[in-house]
Amino acid sequence: MVAVDHLSLQLYTVRGKLEEDFDGTLARIAEIGYTKVEPFGVTAYADRLADALPKHGLSAPTTHAGLLRDEAGPIYAAAKRLGITTVIDPHTDPARWQNADDIKVIADGLNKAAIEAADHGITVGYHNHQFELESKIGGAHGLEILVDNLSDDVILEVDTYWAAVGGADVPALLGKFGDRVKAIHVKDGDGTLNNKAQVAVGDGVIAVRDILAAAPNALRVVELDDFTGEIMDAVEGSYTFLTGEGAPA
Repeated sequence: MVAVDHLSLQLYTVRGKLEEDFDGTLARIAEIGYTKVEPFGVTAYADRLADALPKHGLSAPTTHAGLLRDEAGPIYAAAKRLGITTVIDPHTDPARWQNADDIKVIADGLNKAAIEAADHGITVGYHNHQFELESKIGGAHGLEILVDNLSDDVILEVDTYWAAVGGADVPALLGKFGDRVKAIHVKDGDGTLNNKAQVAVGDGVIAVRDILAAAPNALRVVELDDFTGEIMDAVEGSYTFLTGEGAPA
């Protein structure tokens, strides 16, 4: 089973609920049992997070923020205020993943960001979607080419669902990347691009147990991009599955 302190929730999952009731949604997340969350829009939400996280016994070790497209200073300031130690760039233009030279430019940007972030006591990471794996250059996935050009200071948060959708052997990929993978997005569904077909972890077709076993030290971050039912049911179902006897640590 996954230890509670090794489990987090990407708050994008409950973005609609946050708009309706920010404090109440975080209270419900804590009531389910989560002790960690992964914010998005950290500069916009910094004030509310600074109040609500400690109030509900939550911490945020990681966050998503567009370091390669937005001004980094306010991101680092918000992260430090909230006790966030890792800032993960969540998305790049898919058109930039079609040749090795363009991928190397992305790697250079992340490497430079990591140097700047280190001055603030912050680690930089990258999060994938499916297109970094769909892209194959010289027999290698685009994400593999990125990793080959990253400094040791840049970590990965592998979105295991999108990696599977992109055609990767996810456990093998995680094994290859090894300890660079400090976090993984754990999600489930029908293995297609249809976000509405995502479900609570354990209820879909993704080999979640094999994936967890392949990255034993990575923070497990639950996420659903969308859901057809009541989203908090899926958030709770994911927690129950991952902390139960059926899931490896």
